[in-house]
Amino acid sequence: MADDPRRRSLIGMVGAGTLFTTAAAAQATRLDFENTPVGTLPAGVALALTGSGGPVAWSIVEDASAPAGPRVLAQTSTDKTDYRFPLAIFDRPVVQDLDVAVRFKPVAGEVDRAAGIAVRVADRDNYYVVRANALEDNVRLYRVVKGDRQQFAGAKAKVPSGVWQELRLLARGSRFEVFFEGRSLFSATDSTFAAAGRVALWTKADSVTWFDDLRIASVS
Repeated sequence: MADDPRRRSLIGMVGAGTLFTTAAAAQATRLDFENTPVGTLPAGVALALTGSGGPVAWSIVEDASAPAGPRVLAQTSTDKTDYRFPLAIFDRPVVQDLDVAVRFKPVAGEVDRAAGIAVRVADRDNYYVVRANALEDNVRLYRVVKGDRQQFAGAKAKVPSGVWQELRLLARGSRFEVFFEGRSLFSATDSTFAAAGRVALWTKADSVTWFDDLRIASVS
């Protein structure tokens, strides 16, 4: 993601096992998971599932190659149910217009190998999600309405397995711009969800995916 002076000015505050970084002017939050014990969940994270299949399995694991330190948030369930979307929903911030980015590493998955960011999350069945897929080599943008996932934009992009990379979404009103590895891939418009909501990390089916360095900034 392009260097942003607002982000460089953030001052860290450690609490409840997760790093929350806040600057009033930027209204920004950063989570790097370094103070959450391995095998547990960060404080303020609720697990949910869109679709069907067995329980989701999110927890902190260690990866020495992680960009923000060795502890990362991982979805580790290998349930092969196709229409199955595990969510890790953060209780704050609750925002409408935002610039959100995350580092992710696709680790495994036979049915799918995906990593996503969900925004304006109202509940487990209603939200927007942008996702990158290492089996399909594409990045797509969806709305999920009453549990029904509907694509409304996308682009081809090489998404390597076993490598840390960055996915970013800028949502302002009805306009969405998707970035991958620091470059803009595509933009689209949709007005299905206009209200503020939570942010979540997202995977699909048997995707084993690791996430780190989640950055959320409110925009006007």
